[in-house]
Amino acid sequence: GVTGDQLKEHFSQAGSVTDSVVITDKHSGRSKGFGFVEMGSDEEAKKAIETLNGKDFMGRNIVVNEARPREEQPAPAA
Repeated sequence: GVTGDQLKEHFSQAGSVTDSVVITDKHSGRSKGFGFVEMGSDEEAKKAIETLNGKDFMGRNIVVNEARPREEQPAPAA
């Protein structure tokens, strides 16, 4: 599986990475296939999206986009 360090190394080509984590299943410990990378600035984050989205990372095409806080998502209709 992919590690946070591998993510950090990959994303550092777009700028400074302040944090990187791969999300894993609590029970199996296996990667859930996604993670979060925090860039040093908005400009570096935009560059990471522009240069890395849809590109190959360790044999997989990755989707890179801006993470949205969960509370901003609309609540499901009752």
